[in-house]
Amino acid sequence: MSTVKETAASQAGAAGSKQGPVPDAKDDLKSLPVPEVEKRLASSPEGLTGAEAQQRLAKYGPNEIAEKKDNPLLKLLTYFWGPIPWMIEAAVILSGVLRHWPDFFIILLLLVANATVGFWEEHQAGKAIDALKAQLAVKCRVRRDGTWVTPPSRELVPGDVIRMRMGDIVPADARLLAGDPVQVDQSALTGESLPVTAGPGDAVYSGSVIKQGEIGALVYATGTGTYFGKTAELVQDARTVSHFQRAVLQIGKFLILLAVALVAVITVVSIVRGNPVLDTLQFALVLTVAAIPVAMPTVLSVTMAAGARLLARKQAIVSRLVAIEELAGVDVLCSDKTGTLTQNKLTLGDPFATGTVTAAQVILAAALASRADDDDTIDLAVLAGLDSDRALAGYQVTHFQPFDPVGKRTEAAVTGPDGSTFKVTKGAPQVIMKLAGHSAQVKDAVDTAVGAFAARGFRSLGVARADGDGPWQFLGVLPLSDPPRVDAKATIATARQLGVAVKMVTGDQVAIARETARTLGMGTGILDAAGLGDTTREESTAAAEAIENADGFAQVFPEHKYHIVDVLQKRGHIVGMTGDGVNDAPALKKADCGIAVSGATDAARAAASIVLMKPGLSVIIDAVKESRRIVQRMNSYAIYRIAETLRVLLFVTLAILVFNFFPVTAIMIVVLALLNDGSILSIAYDHVHYKDQPEAWNMRLVIGMATVLGVVGPVAAFGLLFLGDRVYHLGHPQLQTLMYLMLSVAGSMTIYLTRTRGPFWSIRPAKILVLAVTGAELIATALALSGILVPRLAWNWVLFVWGYAIIWFLISDRVKLAAYKILDPPKNQGVTYAGPPAREPVSGPDPGHEAVPTAKPAPFHTSNDPGDQVYHDSGDCPYGQEIRRDGNDKPGTGGGHRCDWCARHPVSA
Repeated sequence: MSTVKETAASQAGAAGSKQGPVPDAKDDLKSLPVPEVEKRLASSPEGLTGAEAQQRLAKYGPNEIAEKKDNPLLKLLTYFWGPIPWMIEAAVILSGVLRHWPDFFIILLLLVANATVGFWEEHQAGKAIDALKAQLAVKCRVRRDGTWVTPPSRELVPGDVIRMRMGDIVPADARLLAGDPVQVDQSALTGESLPVTAGPGDAVYSGSVIKQGEIGALVYATGTGTYFGKTAELVQDARTVSHFQRAVLQIGKFLILLAVALVAVITVVSIVRGNPVLDTLQFALVLTVAAIPVAMPTVLSVTMAAGARLLARKQAIVSRLVAIEELAGVDVLCSDKTGTLTQNKLTLGDPFATGTVTAAQVILAAALASRADDDDTIDLAVLAGLDSDRALAGYQVTHFQPFDPVGKRTEAAVTGPDGSTFKVTKGAPQVIMKLAGHSAQVKDAVDTAVGAFAARGFRSLGVARADGDGPWQFLGVLPLSDPPRVDAKATIATARQLGVAVKMVTGDQVAIARETARTLGMGTGILDAAGLGDTTREESTAAAEAIENADGFAQVFPEHKYHIVDVLQKRGHIVGMTGDGVNDAPALKKADCGIAVSGATDAARAAASIVLMKPGLSVIIDAVKESRRIVQRMNSYAIYRIAETLRVLLFVTLAILVFNFFPVTAIMIVVLALLNDGSILSIAYDHVHYKDQPEAWNMRLVIGMATVLGVVGPVAAFGLLFLGDRVYHLGHPQLQTLMYLMLSVAGSMTIYLTRTRGPFWSIRPAKILVLAVTGAELIATALALSGILVPRLAWNWVLFVWGYAIIWFLISDRVKLAAYKILDPPKNQGVTYAGPPAREPVSGPDPGHEAVPTAKPAPFHTSNDPGDQVYHDSGDCPYGQEIRRDGNDKPGTGGGHRCDWCARHPVSA
């Protein structure tokens, strides 16, 4: 508590007040009387001035626990320590012992390059995550210079007065000031599952969550001076391993074992045949290093980090990198209605009033039970319905009870202009009706009014008043309209085309939900969540099917959200769930991909995998598309890396065993590894097309395709070896350069095969990928022509190798297409769940090769993405709809090929 001691002493002295005893380790500010704490901190319920806050911030530092930063030099040195670096270092030492100085320096370059690239890319990925953390910084309401402001929580200082309400994470250790008791969740700090009740004078600790209520507090400790010594973090460890990464790393372990086994065979056979032991060991070490996917973790982390930056541009901030994979696989999205499907801009309609009560009296009572400071959309709509700005003049609210999702109402104690006291409340009609003593008399009329409002899509708000200590009297119902977002209907249609079923989740009545769903084209199969009963029990098969088949859920409480997610997951779905409140946190954690919507509470953002920075469903769908592109890039890399490892290992091993000939030298293998690993990093920025179905990691397909390509490569290589050795009788040095150039050029071309499911030209590669791959090929060619590091090869043989590699590249592309048909037969990939049946293809010639009928839209393509060489000719195509909606369509085919979706769903004339 030294920080607090210094703060108390210096601030008290600065204030010029009588300085009390300086607190020591036993003098605990969390238990002293609040007035004494205010005195020690030289503060008051009015807070600090901006100048005082800046002075304290400069002296005591930000309100955060500084993360332990690794020493960059020590971090770099770790890349020289481990099984793979040891093998490279052993190869360097052996090269020096044998006085193979070119080998020595090139292998040393490999060692330094691996360490430098790995260190730099991890550093860049870390910077990307730090940038995302900055966007998710928690803010708090602080009283400075007599007004409430919302600076980042890291700028809090001892002596600040803050205001906390339901859903806020407590930003620092503080003592509660005057107000009603609040419920505080300290489970993340103490492990206690039940919230504790804290009232004026009690201490609350940094990292706990306000579950219910609203209250002011005086900060007495920040940063390292807090009781628990840590603040809540919204972004989790960036090194969390996803299912995809785990699977790929398992493949990497398998390749390591395969490489070690084959290299061991080569070593034993070579030594038995009498080859020099040290030369053999050097070659074996180098081959092992080259075959092992050293760059795999780096490429994966770079791809994920680059993807996270792309998602951030789409206004979707990833709090866990693994959420990218999870979002790509989502097939059911449970979406909040308010603010996501609707505009969250409420307007007040004509009220329903009971008996002799007037509409103006209903609005006045509801306005008194509202508070503009909370910036709540319902409260603001009610206040906007008052006849004039002076309507509340003379009324004094002596006590205000904010809304909570369990009680579903607000309440205020009021003193009127004539001195009379009364209470007013507003909330869910059924809740307010239960309060009213005469509810039986007005129930039928109220139910009729609420039903009529709901049929028109209006939310209803019950209003009641109690004079003095008398019973509650139901005054009437306020209708609130929240129109759908302009883009919601088209976005939901796009989601359905992408294989994602959007289910509405709302606390509104069934009739309101049904009307909204009908307007948005979602279907009107709305399930009343009140009928789910005990959400802790196992649902029957029929009930589970009802939840699965529902288009949405009405009258939902937070516990229902968790239950809905649980049932859908047990039915085999990958579920995304949106939420914004503190009580949504369990459902957001439970979901495969929890999404905190724009304006969500701190607690919801902390529980979510993705945090949206702007409202609406479209940002979620944009994020789904981008995440699918990212997974496609990782998939392309996995196939490429496995195929290349198999190709090099199988060819070199079989050549040595069968022909007793080392087809490449150790230095050639090192250069090959350097060029391949360097160029493949560019895959993180490649152009890809997202699939119109959720992504699922298909290990069988990845290994199958990699094996096919990994076997075709050695066949081509042995063909060239046969021509060079048996037909043209090249000397062994030139033959080795010939095979090196073949492995380098053909290997680089393999990435063009693995990046597409269709022909290699079906998706235009990114410029950075083309430059990286072409650069690696040209460097290998230059080495062969110049004789640098490798025996010189005549230009006619270099041209021959390029021509031979291109021919086999074209053959491999055909083999790839055939392999995909066998391993992953084409299916009708129309929407298979919660969407309209896919249109059957028309008979006759392919419409894409005929004159476009007048009933079909003229072909068009995108004008803002030169890498997207695809044209569209179907009005129902979700990709085409997106292009047209954004105004990026351009007439004509653009010289591209027909969109896969349009080809599978042709429109007849």
